[in-house]
Amino acid sequence: MGLRVNGVRHDLDLDHRVTLLDALREHLGLTGAKKGCDHGQCGACTVLVDGRRANSCLLLAVTLDGSGITTVEGLAAPDGALHPLQRAFIEHDAFQCGYCTPGQLCSAVGALREAAAGHPSHVTAAAHRAGPAVLTAEEIRERLSGNLCRCGAYPAIVRAVADAGADPAATRTGADVIA
Repeated sequence: MGLRVNGVRHDLDLDHRVTLLDALREHLGLTGAKKGCDHGQCGACTVLVDGRRANSCLLLAVTLDGSGITTVEGLAAPDGALHPLQRAFIEHDAFQCGYCTPGQLCSAVGALREAAAGHPSHVTAAAHRAGPAVLTAEEIRERLSGNLCRCGAYPAIVRAVADAGADPAATRTGADVIA
């Protein structure tokens, strides 16, 4: 089976029971996505699958043959320049222990893409349902509600996502450039 991970094609021979998270961590050495709950409830394992956010602990790798996967390691530009969200997380001190940060970052990229494409969330005001969603603090909190942070850095995460969301480059990743 083949996966394009962070813009690079990998041919893997995996047992059909291997999750995407385990394939990334154990077979490709990409340890950014974390194994938190292993039940899809914490979001620590969030990656982008063909541009959409997904809990990698819930996906069997063999079902993703040919898919493009972006992990936190693939967010930065090929030259190493940090992604706008990575910079914003640093500027706003949006992480404490850092365990949830890779999943938060990948989820935020996906959330910004969804908002820009006009996909409403549960809290999107009816007046804004046609066109890009306005990224209020409530909107950001709702869109990132599947990513838990034990340290409680939520206010700083919301500020970082709001700040980065103003940058059109925040919906692109380094893997997009390579692919």
